[in-house]
Amino acid sequence: MRRFRTAGDRGTATVEGAIALCSLVTVFGLVLVGIMAISKQIRCTDAAMEAARHLARGQPALAEEAVRRLAPGGATLDVRTRDGTVEVTVEAPAVNALPGVAVRAEAFAELEPGEREAATGAAPGS
Repeated sequence: MRRFRTAGDRGTATVEGAIALCSLVTVFGLVLVGIMAISKQIRCTDAAMEAARHLARGQPALAEEAVRRLAPGGATLDVRTRDGTVEVTVEAPAVNALPGVAVRAEAFAELEPGEREAATGAAPGS
């Protein structure tokens, strides 16, 4: 049995191929953006942990240096001290392609004994 092509079938394979190629490029781009965001999240987590350790020891300059060195560009450092602990939050833009989306990491550390008294205003050894 012979099948006859009609004029309406011409070019359908080309269109389907173009759509498939565009879909593959879009999926690849989304995967790449996701990997970049995960990488920045890990860098923020590392920076937050390092900064929390330094702040617990009473070394704020080293904490800021750790955030500058480890966190992605444009990262901000937020520090809160309460109840003998220091809470550090590092936040940075996730990916330039996604404005308004940010990655954020938090870390906590117990203040060293000398720093705990300084934070509460109590005299050492009391």
